[in-house]
Amino acid sequence: MISRDVTIKNSVGLHARPATFFIQKANSFRSSIWVEREDRRVNAKSLLGVLSLGIVKGMTITLIADGTDENEALDGLAELIDTGFND
Repeated sequence: MISRDVTIKNSVGLHARPATFFIQKANSFRSSIWVEREDRRVNAKSLLGVLSLGIVKGMTITLIADGTDENEALDGLAELIDTGFND
C-alpha cells in the first residue's frame, strides 16, 4: 500500500465533470484506490463517495492505492490532478 498527497489545482475542484474523469481513470486500474480528506476516506472508484468529500480548489488530499499496479495508479491520478483536468 502506498499513498501520495496532491493539491487540487483546477477551478471547480473534484465536482461533476472533473470527478467523472477522475473516477474513470481510477477504474482503469486493478488496485484498490481511496481518496482521503481530513478524517474521511472514500473509494476513488465511487462517484458519490468522491463528490461527498466536497473537494475544492487548493485543497490537499491523499491518494492511497493497494494492489499490483498501485504505483501506476497513483502516478496516473496525480498527473490527471496536476494537469487541472485540462481546465
